[in-house]
Amino acid sequence: MTWARHASPTVEQGRFAEVRASEKIHYAVQNRKAAQTVATHASDAQDCAHLLAMLGLDSLDEHGAMAAD
Repeated sequence: MTWARHASPTVEQGRFAEVRASEKIHYAVQNRKAAQTVATHASDAQDCAHLLAMLGLDSLDEHGAMAAD
C-alpha cells in the first residue's frame, strides 16, 4: 500500500506562516481603525484612554499591532 503526499512539511509550514503573517497585518489594520474611531468619538483624552483600555486597544504600537509586554 502506498501513500502519496501532496505537499512537503516545509511547503505546508511556509503556507501557514504566510497565513499567520497576513492575519497579523489584518488585525493590525483593524485595531488601528478601531482606535481611530474611538479617538474621534471620545469626549476627551481621559475618556479615550478608558475606552481603549476597555477594548483592549490601550497597548497598540504605532502600526496598530499589539505591543509586546
